[in-house]
Amino acid sequence: MSKEDKINKLESEILKHKKLYYAGMPKISDIEYDNLEEELKKINPNSKALQLVGSYFFSSEKIAHTRKMLSLNKTYKLEELIKWKGTEDILSTFKIDGSSCSLVYENGNLIQAKTRGDGKYGENILSKVHFMDSIPKNIKSKGVVEIRGEVFCVEKNFFCLSQKMEELGLEKPTSQRNIVAGLLGRKENINLCHWLDFQAFELLDEKIILNTEKEKFEKLVTLGFFTPEYNINKTEKDLLARLEEAREFIAEGDYLVDGLVFSYNNLKLHTELGETAHHPRYKIAFKFQGDIKTTKIKSISWQVSRNGILTPVANVETVELSGAKVSRVTLHNYGLVKQFELKKDDKIKIVRSGEVIPKFLEVEESSKGEFKVPKTCPSCGENITIKDIRLLCTNAHCPDIIKDEILNYIKKIGIEDLSYKRLEELIKCGLIVDIPSLYNLRMEQLLEVDKVKEKLASKIIQSIKDSLQVDLITFLSALGISGGAYNKCEKVVFAGFDTIEKILGLKIEDLMNVESFAEKSSEEFISSINDKKKMIVKLISYGFKFDAKIETPVESSISGLKYCITGTLSMKRSELQKIVKKNGGIVQSGVSKDTNFLITNDTESTSSKFKKAQELGVEIITEDVFLSSLK
Repeated sequence: MSKEDKINKLESEILKHKKLYYAGMPKISDIEYDNLEEELKKINPNSKALQLVGSYFFSSEKIAHTRKMLSLNKTYKLEELIKWKGTEDILSTFKIDGSSCSLVYENGNLIQAKTRGDGKYGENILSKVHFMDSIPKNIKSKGVVEIRGEVFCVEKNFFCLSQKMEELGLEKPTSQRNIVAGLLGRKENINLCHWLDFQAFELLDEKIILNTEKEKFEKLVTLGFFTPEYNINKTEKDLLARLEEAREFIAEGDYLVDGLVFSYNNLKLHTELGETAHHPRYKIAFKFQGDIKTTKIKSISWQVSRNGILTPVANVETVELSGAKVSRVTLHNYGLVKQFELKKDDKIKIVRSGEVIPKFLEVEESSKGEFKVPKTCPSCGENITIKDIRLLCTNAHCPDIIKDEILNYIKKIGIEDLSYKRLEELIKCGLIVDIPSLYNLRMEQLLEVDKVKEKLASKIIQSIKDSLQVDLITFLSALGISGGAYNKCEKVVFAGFDTIEKILGLKIEDLMNVESFAEKSSEEFISSINDKKKMIVKLISYGFKFDAKIETPVESSISGLKYCITGTLSMKRSELQKIVKKNGGIVQSGVSKDTNFLITNDTESTSSKFKKAQELGVEIITEDVFLSSLK
């Protein structure tokens, strides 16, 4: 094939898939599309197909953008992101996977709403956004103000919307992403747009003087808009923590994100750096490599989590995704299973992105089998209830709810040698009934458990005793608070809520002033704290003591590195954990392929962590080697 033929073929493919994407019917993954663009860039960097922004296919009614709506430059590599950041503080938000939208207000009244289109012209969607409750129809402003953001669909609304479309005899939507483009392009049933949401991230108004990107987001909120939760990332450690948050949200969040958007916080840099014809130089998108494969469902099992939610998991024919053998795939929730009537022998597409748990993407071929969902809890046998898009077990004494809550606590608080199987045994014997009962365990009780000898029983008792010395952040993150991951609890404590008394007295308005907390996440966090208040008070009665002040981690040679600790040590495990955290390192409860080091003084061990580290090639170092690395 000649160079010219290859260019023509690539341009044709890019334009075809661009059209399908913006019509809400993508046929290839984002990474496959990006690879086509990269290939064309190498042989014809000035191709017009590369310069097109958004979709160049219009409806009959199109409106010009006063300022071009550009795409974002993107990277899949952490080192490129770090190089782009340099020494600047950068603001990050999740990259919502929906459709871009521009809203124009004149003297406070909404007069225009348009899609991105080709960046120069967008389609008129004013009649559709009038049905979206999250878009203010009037704001306090003078003159012309433009707000840009993303229209998207949350899981719960997607489920309700799908049912409504079926009732109306319309084609059932295939995904949260596709339904947004589909509804914005419809000419009838536009009231269905009621199920869509909007988050704002850009404010264009020359009358308002702003110095930072953070101030811009704060201004958007005061105007009445919902915005993505944002973080200010100052160090490489901040970036790593933020990427980890995004991975968690990709796996568990209630709407689709496919990465993060970073922008320089200093708005002077925005003016100085300017824009290319395609993208702004002051923003960049970090996307996770996504690998998509087709497989077949062998069976569907339901697991009960510590909050009582029944999570469906598909056992599938093994396929390789992003270098890992995959045989189990999360199906998100009851709503999704019901929406697609997922069952044995269905052929499905699955995706693994950002090294998170593989998950269902769409049905490729439905089988003729019978669609079934549980009528009772698979753990306790009690009746279950349907709440929105989830199946719930409301039995507070359900063994799996109790077990999962305690297991989460054990891992986060750092109690060693109390494995899943031993915990099951202790629950079965009635020795452990909840988290506080861990602190009532005695040596003689443990010795009655199968395969627990005196040495192991002594280690377990000592480890439980040592857990009373943890810092406040670790304690809070171990409680299973809704939205209370370690980095979120860290932000709360470092914001000045650094005693357990202050935590128990938190109000929603207090938390909304803490970075990364919006109104909804603040309500969930505080509601969860209140639900656990009795347990917290009981735990404190066992002798927990927290430092009034927790030292802010310093930048060091180990900043951002991940450590797991096991086996024989000369100092208390809790003390070693403090040293790791104080120096900017991250303590992990288990060994995984992203663990940098396993710290232990043992040269050989039957410990599962030791074996896992050997299997994965994780470097095993002694306590002294670790301490010398800090000098």
